[in-house]
Amino acid sequence: MKLTQTRLLNQRTSKPLQLTQLGFGTAPLGNLYRKVADSDAQATLRAAWDAGIRYFDTAPQYGLGRAEQRVGTALPNFDISELTLSTKVGRLLLDCEPEEVTPEAFVDVPQKRIVFDYTYDGIMKSFAQSTKRLGTDQIDILMLHDIDAGTHGQQGEEKYLHQLFSGGGYRALTELKDNEQITAIGAGVNTWEICEKLLHEADFDTFLLAGRYTLLEQEPLESFLPLCIARDVGIILGGPYNSGILATGAVEGARYNYEPAPADIMDRVAKITRVCDAHDTPLIAAALQFPLAHSAIKTVIPGASNPQEIQQNVTIFKQQIPTALWADLKSEKLIAPDTPTPEETPNAT
Repeated sequence: MKLTQTRLLNQRTSKPLQLTQLGFGTAPLGNLYRKVADSDAQATLRAAWDAGIRYFDTAPQYGLGRAEQRVGTALPNFDISELTLSTKVGRLLLDCEPEEVTPEAFVDVPQKRIVFDYTYDGIMKSFAQSTKRLGTDQIDILMLHDIDAGTHGQQGEEKYLHQLFSGGGYRALTELKDNEQITAIGAGVNTWEICEKLLHEADFDTFLLAGRYTLLEQEPLESFLPLCIARDVGIILGGPYNSGILATGAVEGARYNYEPAPADIMDRVAKITRVCDAHDTPLIAAALQFPLAHSAIKTVIPGASNPQEIQQNVTIFKQQIPTALWADLKSEKLIAPDTPTPEETPNAT
């Protein structure tokens, strides 16, 4: 049973990719903030598959390889020919001493440390490590991970862009694609500006943009999303809840951009919530469905750490939302006036 109609990722890929408009981001399965049992991780992946979700995204960073390993354990139980799978490169995972482990926001991780490397050799080694953890060489989309100033600072961004374009990293991506080891190349980042910069330097098939086109943020409307349409680049939208606050609402401890939400964001979310409440619509449902109204956004990938969260994502994805809700958000200047909005629930079956 298909959850949604599938959409073509873009026209340049030698084997056009189909993505369900609701995908699954596996960062929580890497023990993001809290430990997830192996059995729960496998049940969550099975629930996503059984719900009709056919796009899974993962990365070496997620639990220092744990999420990739868990996806790899699940893959033999699925018809992989029906699945679109993406992972990322740029972080090599190296064995280390216990005090050198770099878990970032993940807990109960393997004894590994992260080394950033966007050179030719770094990309190839990262790809090989991922295929081993995933237990498959069928990776459809390979994305540069966090090659931006938000992760590395401005000098770090310039250093790693130099590795990418002068150190052979982009050549590695194109070789993998030309050799049909992958189908599409992209970047998974937290800022739209680096995506725009990359597009001005080279061809990319897709970007996984986390948290930058949501009910709270529409800056990419001005230049980036029009450029994507002009270049036929499909966007995978991660972080539709801006790290949590658009799911929980403006409650104590709400997170925005992986940090406690500041007062101005709390206030704005409270106002958006009041509009949603007036239309008997959960904030989380409006947040999940909103991005897909823009033609450049091909899929949205909320995470989940248990089967119940998968079912919640499916339910709110299908929920009918009154068109007047979007008009009220615009009239109260809570979203940009030129923002595309769903005229009807885009994915209900």
